[in-house]
Amino acid sequence: MARLPAYRTDDPALDDRLVALLDAAGATRDRDQLFEILVSAVRLAGDGAERLDLKITNAALKEMRGAFNMFRPFREVPKVTIFGSARTGPDDPLYAVATTLAGRMADRGWMVVTGAGPGIMAAGMEGAGRERAIGVLIRLPFEAGANEVIAGDDKLIEMKYFFTRKLMLIKESEAFVALPGGFGTLDETFELLTLVQTGKAMPVPIVLLDTPGGGYWRGWERFVREEVGGNGMVDPADASLYCVTDSVDQAVAEVEGFYRNYHSLRWVGNRLVLRLRAAPTGPELAGLSEEFADIVERGRIERAEPFPPEVSGDDHLDLPRVALRFDRHGFGRLRMLIDALNALGSAPPETSKPPTVADDERVVEREDAAAPTV
Repeated sequence: MARLPAYRTDDPALDDRLVALLDAAGATRDRDQLFEILVSAVRLAGDGAERLDLKITNAALKEMRGAFNMFRPFREVPKVTIFGSARTGPDDPLYAVATTLAGRMADRGWMVVTGAGPGIMAAGMEGAGRERAIGVLIRLPFEAGANEVIAGDDKLIEMKYFFTRKLMLIKESEAFVALPGGFGTLDETFELLTLVQTGKAMPVPIVLLDTPGGGYWRGWERFVREEVGGNGMVDPADASLYCVTDSVDQAVAEVEGFYRNYHSLRWVGNRLVLRLRAAPTGPELAGLSEEFADIVERGRIERAEPFPPEVSGDDHLDLPRVALRFDRHGFGRLRMLIDALNALGSAPPETSKPPTVADDERVVEREDAAAPTV
């Protein structure tokens, strides 16, 4: 029998039956992950889990499976998620801002993902147009369902739980724009910032967009700077993780500028590898090593050839890369390093499309390890 993952049922005969089940299902890829999913189901049966626990697990797994399947045909298309209030009316200036932004992004080849409800969500889909809109709807007793732009479309999925919905709104996109909103918008924005700040998600452009002269995000920024940062609860460099603006032009430039030179990153052992579109010069690297020495545990930021795990996975071998022993703490400073790489004289003069989830996992893997076979 092939080597199994360490996470098993503790019953060899039952493990064999799970492997046979994978064979019968025709599973040929990622069998270690599928095996462990089956093990979890079997262990729940043996844990005496309460019915509510099982219903939560069952619904969440079904929702994630359905959402993964819905997004699959569009994995190679860059996507921007737009957050904002469901209560914003069509006559509100914010509605026009969201519509304009979404239209600009759609014209540039992006798809627009929203929560599929009314307000800013409808505005984003209206601006993008039905063909370039994707909806992840939350089922609520006081809302009628999906907005008319996306209702009945194959690119719409309905979720029971906010946590599975947030996963899909964040996992599948390469950029994010939040317009003013209530508790839900703030929850989504703070969760996104937390994931990037802690390195649980890839660095991404995060734009907090208001109407010209609007004070919503400026007031939020003041609170974060004075009350949160002033009490030492976030690092000052974490302000680099987001861009506050009241200009659609600046919002688009922030998103596109993030991918001017930076392509993607991955961990290889204890090295963080940054893939770029243009190789920095020697003097540029020397300057970066000096400027960002505070987040390099030892050594310098250096040009690198593809590492063996990248070669074995055929992982963007054509791109130049730099590597550093990142301290795994200063993710605000890491974002500043990405901005610096994008601003180098050697960087391409124009932005390129970002890598999509077909190319690049949204969740950062800390180490490379050989997967067990099943």
